Amino acid sequence: MIMILDYGTGNLNSVKRMLDRIGVRSETSSSPEDIARADKIIMPGVGHFGRAMANLRERGLLDRLNEAVLSKRKPILGICLGMELMAKTSEEGNAAGLGWLDAETVRFDFAPGTRNKIPHMGWNQMAVTKDSRLMAGVDGTAEFYFAHSYRLRLNDPSDMLSETEYGVSFPSAIEKNNIFGVQYHPEKSHDAGARILKNFVEM
Repeated sequence: MIMILDYGTGNLNSVKRMLDRIGVRSETSSSPEDIARADKIIMPGVGHFGRAMANLRERGLLDRLNEAVLSKRKPILGICLGMELMAKTSEEGNAAGLGWLDAETVRFDFAPGTRNKIPHMGWNQMAVTKDSRLMAGVDGTAEFYFAHSYRLRLNDPSDMLSETEYGVSFPSAIEKNNIFGVQYHPEKSHDAGARILKNFVEM
């Protein structure tokens, strides 16, 4: 069972529609029991880091998530905020994260008058930095849709799967064992995004 984790943030329906379009059966749920029975978990998210972590705690999801991901090694894909939550801390809300990655979530910081605006919104390419089944069959010139004000700062470069330039180079995808994340929105990235989701489901 592919579970789309509902922890009170946006974009769940968009992910569900994309999975439906590519013929993948999935369930949207906020139940800790469904985390236990899921084969794979997708953790999308649009919203505030601190509020999202509070929602995970209030819904009793943290222990089940840690058990599923860290102990049982179930594959999980974080999307946008869902990936940022995997860091140890965030500047957004000065909050502690899941701590699955040796990383911090930091805000883009551009000098006034520069051409790079916050949030980073629009289409960008990514440069894949290591082999991964998640990227199988993805054209190197493909563009993906981004909408974010924060980015990961990785302390372990081996966790980087791809990077993107927007004023600075930042991780646009990560992979650490069974833990995957993308900063962009594959559910809004047409065929290239659909391929990423299909690759994850078929692992």
